[in-house]
Amino acid sequence: MLALASVSVAGMAQDNESEVPQMKHSVATNSFWSNWFLQANLAGSAFYSNQEMGAGFSKSPFKGFRNNLGFSVAIGKWFTPGIGLRTKFQGIWGRTVVSEDKDLNASKYWVLNEQVLFNLSNMIFGYNPTRVWNFVPYMGAGFGRNMSYNSYDMNFGFGLLNTFRLSRKVAVNLDLSWYCFEPGFDGVPALRPDVDGFVKKRDNVVNVEVGLTYNLGKATWNKTPDVEALKALSQGQIDALNAQLADAQSENDRLKDMLSKQKPAETKVVKEVVAAPVSVFFNIGKSKIASKKDLQNVKDLAEVAKANNSKIVVTGYADSQTGSASWNKTLSQRRAETVADELVDMGISRDNIEIVAAGGVDTLSPVSYNRRATVAIK
Repeated sequence: MLALASVSVAGMAQDNESEVPQMKHSVATNSFWSNWFLQANLAGSAFYSNQEMGAGFSKSPFKGFRNNLGFSVAIGKWFTPGIGLRTKFQGIWGRTVVSEDKDLNASKYWVLNEQVLFNLSNMIFGYNPTRVWNFVPYMGAGFGRNMSYNSYDMNFGFGLLNTFRLSRKVAVNLDLSWYCFEPGFDGVPALRPDVDGFVKKRDNVVNVEVGLTYNLGKATWNKTPDVEALKALSQGQIDALNAQLADAQSENDRLKDMLSKQKPAETKVVKEVVAAPVSVFFNIGKSKIASKKDLQNVKDLAEVAKANNSKIVVTGYADSQTGSASWNKTLSQRRAETVADELVDMGISRDNIEIVAAGGVDTLSPVSYNRRATVAIK
């Protein structure tokens, strides 16, 4: 049920995020396998049967003839920091309130619900992976069975899930909910068919649950790259590198003229002049070049290398704050190979290209600037 429902919710979440401008708290859309969680709770439930209407029983949820202990387990997934789905099983000791004798009222039941979760803390205040308290209203529907009376009925309900962060993986739950069932769920039909009111005509359960949430996998969200800052950095680097390359080309022309006159003593300067690295930037988790404009500087450097038959070193990087070390190593290798392929298209022999995978680094700030590959003449 959760997998089927997730298709539409995930599509909606991705469409919404793609339409929203890059905000301070925006995050990258996750994959289907990311941000799953498990929950287990001890539940205290109070039962209100439709047939008790007019009997004058106390409405207090603390009365023994009305309440009972139980448990619940759930599996769910967050599709955005604000929207998630949860499949929840709850039971198993209940009450069919026909008297004020708790033994006579005892019954066993289970309920299976599909619920949509709305994390208002993230929706209103923005995503914060270290927030202690998250306020999560939800609503859902499903079906249940009263095993003591062999009856099945549909239900719907609303609730409020409060989570209190203990660590990146673990949180404490305080879950408050109300379920409304068809009149025969507790095994006894309505004794007062003349009773007015949608809720009064049906069986109801109020729950207070306390337990734990365990977040599976990474359990956090990646911030979207600051595209404007990246563009500004790229433009600043382009301007600086254009000036460096202009100087390098001018110096290279001078050196070639000296070489033609057999003055090789100056050749040591070549490596020094053309060694300034050129940066090519990538988006988070990608090995496709973010902006083809970065390749203009690579092309200029390639021309200098071809003119001197020099070898080129392409070094790939990833940011160390995103992904595992092994993934960053692989990603940096792919980024370097992407730039190497561009150099081959520019006329550089594959034999003259050396590829280095540096893995995840944090040498530049902000961290998104480390998602790059550098090109330098060896």
